[in-house]
Amino acid sequence: MELAVVGNSEFVTGFRLAGVKKIYEVNNSELEPTVEKILGDREVGILVMHGDDLNKLPEMLRNTINDSVEPTIVTLGGSGESSNLREKIKQSVGVDLWK
Repeated sequence: MELAVVGNSEFVTGFRLAGVKKIYEVNNSELEPTVEKILGDREVGILVMHGDDLNKLPEMLRNTINDSVEPTIVTLGGSGESSNLREKIKQSVGVDLWK
C-alpha cells in the first residue's frame, strides 16, 4: 500500500521532499476528479489532504470519504473538523492499537 497526497503546491511540497511518490498537485477545479481517481486506486492505502480541501468537496464525496476504510483519509490543517488519526486507524484495522 502506498501513501498519496493531494493538494496545492504549498501543501504537497514537504511530502515530495520526504520521498512520497504519489503526489497530486491540483488547483480547486481539479480537486474533485483527482480525489475520485485516488479513491479508485487500489494501490493507495492512505490519502493525505488539507482539511480545507476536504470541505471544498461536494457533500456526497465527503460522505464517501468519511466512510472510507481503504484508503484511509487523513486531513491535516485547516479550520474544519480535525481528523483523529487514532480513530481512522481503529476504523481501518478494527482494533484500537493504543490499548
